[in-house]
Amino acid sequence: MAIANATEYHRRIAAPIPKSMISTEDLHFFITLASALSLADAARKLDVTPPAVTQRLRLLENRLGMRLIDRSGRRMVLTDEGELLAVHARRICDDIGNLSDTLASRRGTVAGHLRVIAPLGFGQRYVAPVIAQFRALYPEVSASLMLSDRPARISDDMWDLMVHIGELRDSSLVSRRLAPNRRILCAAPSYLARRGEPKHPEELLTHDCIALRENDEDVTMWRFTPRDQGTPANVRIEPMLTSNDGGTVRDWALAGLGIISRSEWDVAEHLHAGRLVPLLEAWTQPDADIVALINSRHGRSLRAQRFLDLLHASTLQQPWLPGDSEQSRSGKRAQGSGAAGSTARASAG
Repeated sequence: MAIANATEYHRRIAAPIPKSMISTEDLHFFITLASALSLADAARKLDVTPPAVTQRLRLLENRLGMRLIDRSGRRMVLTDEGELLAVHARRICDDIGNLSDTLASRRGTVAGHLRVIAPLGFGQRYVAPVIAQFRALYPEVSASLMLSDRPARISDDMWDLMVHIGELRDSSLVSRRLAPNRRILCAAPSYLARRGEPKHPEELLTHDCIALRENDEDVTMWRFTPRDQGTPANVRIEPMLTSNDGGTVRDWALAGLGIISRSEWDVAEHLHAGRLVPLLEAWTQPDADIVALINSRHGRSLRAQRFLDLLHASTLQQPWLPGDSEQSRSGKRAQGSGAAGSTARASAG
């Protein structure tokens, strides 16, 4: 009897999977698709071509015998069945991930897949090397790093840990401060030789300003607070140049095209070398501290906690500072918040 039961058991587990069944890979695929704005957006997130996404979706729909997404309009819309699948897919994948994490934690193993999101420039320069170091320490961990100029807009299904720079609008998010970071108003010596140095925030009205467009912030309002506790000043600039890439904005300033307000992590070495000059040092701008946001559903795993510890240890040292000299310290003093609006004109120059 035991032999018969064993034979039946092996016959069942060796049987082909019914065509109507879906795999965890299908579930992860559809979760990504459901959180995307379009098939092209989903293709970017999955790192495949849009036709590949369309083909895989068609195969999944054929296997299930139902439409999951209405693609008749410009934007894709989930059908009722698609909504149902997305809800259950997220729950199932969460449960599988939590189970894997629990089992790995019980045996003291750091394993599984780590998903990190970070701003473009900072992520390339300071997060990517830490992920490489983490992989060397924990070879059973796989990792993905998504670099985005608008990380705050990415669905929480896509990440375990997110690096954020600047003010946190959602106070309910679990966060850990990684490093202090100041905003610095600066320009190249060549620009200052041509246009002169502003002595008061209001004088920015007559200067060429360069703005970084990130997330949904009002990047044209520059806020200043005097260090002597005087009257704050807000200046509404009309930027001569804008970009969603901080490196581009910095390079324009280095080329002498205008004045920027940038994070010290991005400009400290250039200030130290004299390629950029700090301006309005009697004023401060709001700090833009670097923090790690921890996903309440996915960020509690042992691998996420260990990575966070490693990232914190790395960034706390502020590796962007070129040294401990007083010259480098003075070049990274920032600027703070304010009130008293104006409109700054930024012409070409």
